Amino acid sequence: MPDSYSPQYVEAAWYPWWEQQGFFKPEYGRPNVSAPNPRGVFMMCIPPPNVTGSLHLGHALTNAIQDSLTRWHRMRGETTLWNPGCDHAGIATQVVVEKKLWRERGLNRHQLGREAFLQEVWKWKEEKGDRIYHQLKKLGSSLDWDRACFTMDPKLSTAVTEAFVRLHEEGVIYRSTRLVNWSCTLNSAISDIEVDKKELTGRTLLSVPGYKEKVEFGVLVSFAYKVEGSDHNEEVVVATTRIETMLGDVAVAVHPNDPRYKHLKGKSLIHPFLSRSLPIVFDEFVDMEFGTGAVKITPAHDQNDYEVGQRHGLEAISIMDSRGALVNVPPPFLNMPRFEARKAVLAALKEQGLFRGVEDNPMVVPLCNRSKDVVEPLLRPQWYVRCGEMAQAASAAVTRGDLRILPEAHQRTWHSWMDNIRDWCISRQLWWGHRIPAYFVTVDDPTVPPGEDPDGRYWVSGRSEAEAREKAAKEFGVSPDKISLQQDEDVLDTWFSSGLFPFSILGWPNQSEDLSVFYPGTLLETGHDILFFWVARMVMLGLKLTGRLPFREVYLHAIVRDAHGRKMSKSLGNVIDPLDVIHGVSLQGLHDQLLNSNLDPSEVEKAREGQKADFPVGIPECGTDALRFGLCAYTSQGRDINLDVNRILGYRHFCNKLWNATKFALRGLGKGFVPSPTSKPGGHESLVDRWIRSRLTEAVRLSNEGFQAYDFPAITTAQYSFWLYELCDVYLECIKPVLNGADQVAAESARQTLYTCLDVGLRLLSPFMPFVTEELFQRLPRRTPQAPASLCITPYPEPAECSWKDTEAEASLELALSITRAVRSLRADYNLTRIRPDCFLEVADEATGAVASAVSGYVQALASAGVVAVLALGAPAPQGCAVALASDRCSIHLQLQGLVDPARELSKLQAKRSEAQRQAQRLRERRTASGYSVKVPLEVQEADDAKLQQTEAELRKVDEAIALFQKML
Repeated sequence: MPDSYSPQYVEAAWYPWWEQQGFFKPEYGRPNVSAPNPRGVFMMCIPPPNVTGSLHLGHALTNAIQDSLTRWHRMRGETTLWNPGCDHAGIATQVVVEKKLWRERGLNRHQLGREAFLQEVWKWKEEKGDRIYHQLKKLGSSLDWDRACFTMDPKLSTAVTEAFVRLHEEGVIYRSTRLVNWSCTLNSAISDIEVDKKELTGRTLLSVPGYKEKVEFGVLVSFAYKVEGSDHNEEVVVATTRIETMLGDVAVAVHPNDPRYKHLKGKSLIHPFLSRSLPIVFDEFVDMEFGTGAVKITPAHDQNDYEVGQRHGLEAISIMDSRGALVNVPPPFLNMPRFEARKAVLAALKEQGLFRGVEDNPMVVPLCNRSKDVVEPLLRPQWYVRCGEMAQAASAAVTRGDLRILPEAHQRTWHSWMDNIRDWCISRQLWWGHRIPAYFVTVDDPTVPPGEDPDGRYWVSGRSEAEAREKAAKEFGVSPDKISLQQDEDVLDTWFSSGLFPFSILGWPNQSEDLSVFYPGTLLETGHDILFFWVARMVMLGLKLTGRLPFREVYLHAIVRDAHGRKMSKSLGNVIDPLDVIHGVSLQGLHDQLLNSNLDPSEVEKAREGQKADFPVGIPECGTDALRFGLCAYTSQGRDINLDVNRILGYRHFCNKLWNATKFALRGLGKGFVPSPTSKPGGHESLVDRWIRSRLTEAVRLSNEGFQAYDFPAITTAQYSFWLYELCDVYLECIKPVLNGADQVAAESARQTLYTCLDVGLRLLSPFMPFVTEELFQRLPRRTPQAPASLCITPYPEPAECSWKDTEAEASLELALSITRAVRSLRADYNLTRIRPDCFLEVADEATGAVASAVSGYVQALASAGVVAVLALGAPAPQGCAVALASDRCSIHLQLQGLVDPARELSKLQAKRSEAQRQAQRLRERRTASGYSVKVPLEVQEADDAKLQQTEAELRKVDEAIALFQKML
């Protein structure tokens, strides 16, 4: 066995062996997955990572939690499936491949053409998908790789088509022209999750793709519309943050109760650049107190305005094409890019004397998180999913308790979203993704008028073009040969296929064996940031398409941020590859990764500075087990996890402690050691044997309860404390003399207890630290020849197996540990680090004396004391002892006579006393100064009080020591 723990050594070979043996397959040890299992079934699907690149520490957290749960359920004997997969991530993947093409070949997708571009994306997918799966394996993820899937695999694509067609036939999916989030750079609609909201406090210049100069935001421009037919040159002043959209204005709205405008009922305003008049409409949505109380209405470019337009029958005139150039406007604005038009419109208003002012205006600018373009609300015909009824069903499932969302605080968010849900836009103007299985119909028959895009009657869906043709022929009452079809060029929103993931991976719509066994799943575990975008869609689509919830529980973990609480961002240089934590990486290595990324040159330099600040000497090698354990321990931090890599390094030291403890134990067990067939006590256990079994019982209880409650910090704390503070720090030290002693019965009892601690302790840790525990477990002898081949399929310790709670032994050892702490404190006070002073225990009663006598040998071992003796009741302690309290029933007298120089110690103590007195006096003067209680903040006053109490306690302790040494002179 190597002298010290090495992650590289430990993690080299176990994963391929686990995989080859089939341990991760639900069929392992069973004739088939359908075979009845009284232990039950556990199924969980991975949140499929996007094939946009490599996994980061957020993915590592997800997989650390999910794999620990999976391994726990597998070790409990359940039929366990954790299903892997990757997501095609439509917009995200298309953008990174386009950037790569431009950087390497100077080409955009339009120059390449659709088919050639898609071939490039598939090449990217194969490369990145392999990289992601490699990372997952390095993380120890016990996934069934034979069931790995990709959202654009034929099996899953069939499910996507089936879902669309069924929902379209039911009228749940429909086509409509509405306002959508539009990225002019991507030339596509985008979802809400792809919109970043940049808050501005006032005037700000922002870089916008496609514009050489920065664009002004964060200002409110006021201008006037003249009242039509007014003899007094009357005007209405309105204000806007997007002055270019005034070219799309169709009305001005005022509140019906606003006295300033009541006389204008039925009047219109003159648009200075257009031939149309703008009616004044009265609508209660207007805030009379804001600005002038008059609001310009641009239905085609603002959601609120669109709704006002619907109420008042106003025309929605779109003034931007998909690239952001102005249309349906007169020269000189026609074909101008939108932000050039912003300056041109402002200049024209000033020229006509209609400009009324500009002021700073705090606002939120919506930015596409893929292209960094400013998002425009544009009217476009798109495909939508009606969500109202599905959302009600999803909300009711949580209310009834059929679906549990944990932590429960997220249930309020769930109900809020479901109660206020809008129909979901599912079409995207991309090339990469599932092409929408809908066809626009042209009928070669003079009796059938030609259709228009938004008219749902002229759109049919089909599992194939032939099926769609038959549907169209039936709809229009003509023969199929009269039908011409044009398939929609758009693709589906990635979240649509992701929403089908829990059942599409199992073969739906076919009634496969996997679907019958593993659907509904047991658990969905993911980050709380995609509760609505992914979890809600899975629940709604699962209920709608299968009639059942896709899973019974949802556990939402926190979001990983850097040590400063910042969101992980490539441009900040704080995105960490889990493999860099596992293997370690130099600062130069981190810099080199930036050069191979898609970052712009300006962002690379910013990221380099971030890396220098956070990782001045790179990232040390921590190993997989330490990373997994550390991430799970971190989940106590709530909604966000501020990850400090140095804390992960601390868990690598814990792995080293496990290694050394097991190495010591194996030497102590000896070559001929044979473990008992069961873990039951043999009847000859010493007090400390009973104590460690009792503490092990508690660790088993807390671990199982923690897994059941998804309380990972409780589990990691219990296991860390058992191994480090109880087994290593106490038990191993206490049994060293026993293992080498003459009492063979006591030695054998200690060996059997030690073996039980290793056996149970490694099984407890295995779900979090699979590599080091497997390595150590394989070095232990087995209780029976029939024992499982691997730790990962060995039964997890349960309270029924480990029921050795012993309150008497725990109370006795607690006294021993209290005495030990007091002795160690005194030894530190008097610098007796290399001397073993004698210790005398003064007890208040015979019962305490009996316990103190029983544990005196343990105190001697743990406190590195000389003789440990219990004084007879009422007997005085020897002269020259330092005194400390172990408990209210026991005092410690530590012999100092002959071990220290009293005169020298007195000199040091008197100097220490003088300094403490000066400090106490300064604090008293400060607290009694004039105005202290009024001027000084309360928290500072409380800190001063605490410091004074601490200083006075230190003075008392110094005085006691001075008195002691004066007696020794």
